[in-house]
Amino acid sequence: MADVPPPLIEQAMTGPNVLFIAVDDLRTALGCYGDPNAITPNIDRLARRGMRFERAYCQQAVCNPSRASLMTGMRPDTLRVWDLKSHFRQELPPERADLPQYGTGTHFRAAQPDVITLPQWFRQHGYQARAAGKIYHGSPEMQDPASWSAPAVLNVIMKRDDGYVLPENHGPEGLNWPGPKMAATECADVPDNAYGDGKVADAALEILDEIQDQPFFLAVGFRKPHLPFSAPKRYWDLYDRDQITPPDHPTRPSGIPDYAWHHSVELRGYNDIPKEGPLPDELVRKLRHGYYACVSYMDAQVGKLLDALDARGLTENTVIVLWGDHGYHLGEKALWCKTTNYELDTRAPLILSVPGQAHVGEQTSALVEFVDVYPTLAEACGLPLPEHLEGLSLLPLLDDPDQPWKKAAFSQFPRPWTYKGEPEVMGYTIRTADYRYTAWLDFHTRATRAQELYDHRQDAAEVHNVADDPAYRAQVEAHAQLLQTGWRAALPERVQRKG
Repeated sequence: MADVPPPLIEQAMTGPNVLFIAVDDLRTALGCYGDPNAITPNIDRLARRGMRFERAYCQQAVCNPSRASLMTGMRPDTLRVWDLKSHFRQELPPERADLPQYGTGTHFRAAQPDVITLPQWFRQHGYQARAAGKIYHGSPEMQDPASWSAPAVLNVIMKRDDGYVLPENHGPEGLNWPGPKMAATECADVPDNAYGDGKVADAALEILDEIQDQPFFLAVGFRKPHLPFSAPKRYWDLYDRDQITPPDHPTRPSGIPDYAWHHSVELRGYNDIPKEGPLPDELVRKLRHGYYACVSYMDAQVGKLLDALDARGLTENTVIVLWGDHGYHLGEKALWCKTTNYELDTRAPLILSVPGQAHVGEQTSALVEFVDVYPTLAEACGLPLPEHLEGLSLLPLLDDPDQPWKKAAFSQFPRPWTYKGEPEVMGYTIRTADYRYTAWLDFHTRATRAQELYDHRQDAAEVHNVADDPAYRAQVEAHAQLLQTGWRAALPERVQRKG
């Protein structure tokens, strides 16, 4: 791990503060995104005073790679982080050292041991960079002390402490916890801080009291709606289970490569979920109910943060960003959880509020990526941009939400997932204005194993792979070329001319 360098600027900065809110496994299940089920009044009010990015995409739809990418402003192939066990600062084993970054031809021989992360950049420029909750992946070895001005709190919490309060879900007596997963849902009549996210909100407010008189970058990470779907009873009671919409297209699509789909292993690890086969309808309803209850529970914690800024007179001088680390399936395509290249997994909420922005309460349909968050926040606070960034500041979209922007958003995912050593293939996907194209490449030879193309003008659910349809041959070729050329070719032409 990198040593903690001294601040670059001893004098306190005069730029705005940053409240940086990360949410685990949050798809666009929010009222402000038009979800017909979600009850999210607090995030909705944040959207009313900020900008909602309708088409924001993570770089890999699982926790560690997505968060590492956003926090460094670098893409998974650059970081060499595609799994849950690799840290972006660690030295690479030989088998990972010579693989080219797709679309560039450039070889990277190491991970990024000296990269300056987003909060570290703020800390080096005179900010107090503090954290409560899950910002990096939640295991102890995935933390990054160099990012923070003081040790992060509640950043590593075991599932027993975060997800369960009922005794029956704490496992058999004497179990060496963490052990096997218990129930996939829990409803208990307890206060908010009986569960982890309530504790995180309380801790964040304590940190805010400590640092509010100096420029701060306060990162707050909420773990819900991650499984298990556990929340206080009051949030379950907000919903009528029978009124929650069922999943669209709940069966596996035909005509897709096996790489595109999975068996929902993450969910099936819980002790009340069938290990194989379709889930009973009543269980599907219960799980979807639990997900939305957790979303509302998390939303209430966000409300505490927004209220605290208002009460302390900090709102008008604080940049607020809220993002979900990736999307999520809730039974669509017979998929649960994340770890695909589909729209439901790669697309996630991104809401940005900057003091004095020209447009508030509006949305943009520009294609944006999570690697864009780092340069956006740095520019919003008047900081220079480090040279390693692979994203583009979103601030121009706050002035003109409809201006021409990126041609594509890039994501990827390996197969098999939870591989040991290295995957067999890597699926690279791009979302353009009207299509999603995916190429599954041999991890070493880069030969194409399979292709997918979905026409969002007719198939927003991505259940009809038309890659082999002769009518779409030109689109397949054009998208394959754009993917091969790489993310720089997708930048706005004015940016390419400058660069």
